[in-house]
Amino acid sequence: SLMVGLAGLASDVQTLDQLLRFRMNLYELREEREMTPKVFTNLLSTMLYEKRFGPYFCEPVIAGLDENGKPFLSTMDLIGAQAAAKDFVVAGTCDGNLYGMCETLYKPDMEEEELFETIAQALLASVDRDALSGWGGVVHVIT
Repeated sequence: SLMVGLAGLASDVQTLDQLLRFRMNLYELREEREMTPKVFTNLLSTMLYEKRFGPYFCEPVIAGLDENGKPFLSTMDLIGAQAAAKDFVVAGTCDGNLYGMCETLYKPDMEEEELFETIAQALLASVDRDALSGWGGVVHVIT
């Protein structure tokens, strides 16, 4: 129950994706358990900080459920400075637009359908106002 979204330069996103898959598999082989979202966030933060003088141009968003089934949300900048939140996190070139839309549309304790619709509307409204963001997105609701 862990998802990571990587917003940024495509080549850096692909490189970081491959490194993360390798490190997660290595962790699972050594520890004989799955990585929790908090451990994954710390791993990714460390990996980004190691490259601080020539950073990966990626802003990751981590979402998942911890050991107790509670939601975990976190994001970080290019050098791994973490920013955890209880309600929502945003990243990418249109993060200002996304943040404003999420502040407007988000309410605590939303049902799955309502949350899906809110995220989809925030994404659509934000990427339409930013030429660098691409044309759409994929919404995953973790239960």
